[in-house]
Amino acid sequence: MNYSFDNLPKEGLHEECGVFGIYSDGSVNPAYACYNGLLALQHRGQESCGIAVSDRGVMDYHKDMGLVTEVFNNSVLDSLSGQMAVSHVRYSTAGGSVLENAQPLVMRYVKGTLAVAHNGNLTNAVEIRRNLEQRGAIFQTTIDSEVICYVIARERLKCRSAEEAIVQAVKKLEGAYSLLVMSPTKLIAARDPHGFRPLCMGRINNSYVFSSESAALDACGAEFVRDVEPGEIIVVDKNGVRSILPEKKCNKSLCVFEYIYFARTDSQIDGLSVYETRKQAGRILAREFPVEADLVIGVPESGIDAAIGYSEQSGIPYEKAIVKNGYIGRTFIKPTQKDRMNSVRIKLNPISDIIKGKRVVVIDDSIVRGTTIDRITNMLKSAGAKEVHMRISSPPFLWPCYYGTDIPSRGELIAVNHTIDEICKLSGADTLGYLPVEYLDEMLGGKFKDYCDACFTGYYPAPVTKLTFKGKERGGMNFQNKQNCASKEET
Repeated sequence: MNYSFDNLPKEGLHEECGVFGIYSDGSVNPAYACYNGLLALQHRGQESCGIAVSDRGVMDYHKDMGLVTEVFNNSVLDSLSGQMAVSHVRYSTAGGSVLENAQPLVMRYVKGTLAVAHNGNLTNAVEIRRNLEQRGAIFQTTIDSEVICYVIARERLKCRSAEEAIVQAVKKLEGAYSLLVMSPTKLIAARDPHGFRPLCMGRINNSYVFSSESAALDACGAEFVRDVEPGEIIVVDKNGVRSILPEKKCNKSLCVFEYIYFARTDSQIDGLSVYETRKQAGRILAREFPVEADLVIGVPESGIDAAIGYSEQSGIPYEKAIVKNGYIGRTFIKPTQKDRMNSVRIKLNPISDIIKGKRVVVIDDSIVRGTTIDRITNMLKSAGAKEVHMRISSPPFLWPCYYGTDIPSRGELIAVNHTIDEICKLSGADTLGYLPVEYLDEMLGGKFKDYCDACFTGYYPAPVTKLTFKGKERGGMNFQNKQNCASKEET
C-alpha cells in the first residue's frame, strides 16, 4: 500500500487495494486466473494493476497504469507463463499515482527473487524505512510495500526458508497488511494479527487461490475454502498446503468499512455476507429514523442494499430511481478532489418519471468530505422530488484511518466541523440520519464485536507512532482498543 515518504508533513490520502494469487497444479493458467480475479477486484483499485508469474523459479511480470482491461490483453497474458502468480489492483495516495509504485513489487536479491502484493498500510513504515536508509538501503518507490520487501529480504539472509523469513519479518511490522509473497518455489499468504484487511483462500482441483474477496474466487471458478486467520501465514508449494499460526493472538479488528462500502456485495468476509450486513444497516435506519415517504431509493452501488433493507423494514416501496454510468469509477477512491467532483457530475442520473412529485428516502453509504451529498440532493429535487430524506448507512466519520482506507485528516471530515443539523442544511435535504455507531454490532448480526471502527470512534487497535501522525491532528485520540487489546500509546 502507499504511504508518502517524500513530504511527510503534507497530508495524504491512504488507499484501498486488492490482491489475488494462485499456485497452479497445471490445470489452471495462473496469468488468466489472476486476470479474472483482478476484474472481480477492480472496485478496490482503479489506477494501476499488475501480474507477476514464476516459471520454475524464473519470474516475469507486467504492470501499468490503468484498469485491468486496459493493461492486459491476450498477447500480454500469453507471454506470462508459469506455475504460480500474484497480482494486484491499486488505488494510490495523492501524488503517488506513478508506474514505479504499481504492484506486485518484484525484488531480486542474493537469495533469489521475491514478488510481493500488499493490501493495507503499515503504521511504522516511516520508522523502518528511515532505519534501513541509514544503513544504506536504496528505495525505488514511495510505498510501504517496498519496506515489507526489504524486511523480508533481510530476514531471509538469516533464515532457512522464505516462510521462516516472513514469520520473523511480520514481527517487525505494525498496522494493516494482507500479503501475497511469491518466492521461486512457494506462494505464501499472510494476514496481520488484527486482520484489518480481508484475505481468503480457495481451491480449483489441486490449485490454491488467495484473494482479497470471495467474489474473485467465483470469477476464476474457485471454491471458497476459508478465510485466512488474523496473524496466520499459509504456505503452498509442491508438498501441499501448511499453516503457521501466530504465537500470540490479538483481538480481530477487521475494518468495518469493508461491509459498509469497500467489498463487493456478493462477497463473504470472515463468515458474514456483505449483502446481508448492508440490508441490516438499512433496517436499522428505518427503525431509528422513520419518515413518511412515497419511495426508497439507493445511491448505486453500495447504497442499494441498505435501501432494500430500509424498504423491507418501513414498508415504503423500493424503486430503482437513480441510474449509474457503469464506466465511471467510484468517486470515493479518486485521488484528488477535482477528480471526485467531475465524476459525480456524470456518474449518476435520476429517472424523473419515478421521482417527480414524490417524497423520497435516499440511502447512501457514507459522507466523508461532504462534497457530493448536496449534488445528489439537488439532482433529485431538480428531477421533481417533493421531499428528500437522506439516510446514511454508516456513522459520521470523525477520525482519519491509518490502516489503508481513504479517510483523510480531521480537517477534511465534514462531521468534525459541522453538526448533523448543519450537514443536513448544507446538503439541502429535508432530514438526515446516520447509522448510530452503537448499532454497528447489530449491523454485523451480533456475530462478532472485534472489528475496527477507529474512523468513527477514535479507538485505534494497532500502535500508531508520531511519524505516522506527521502533519495530522492528534489531539484526543485514544490508542487503546475498545476490547483492551495490547497496544501502545503514541511514542
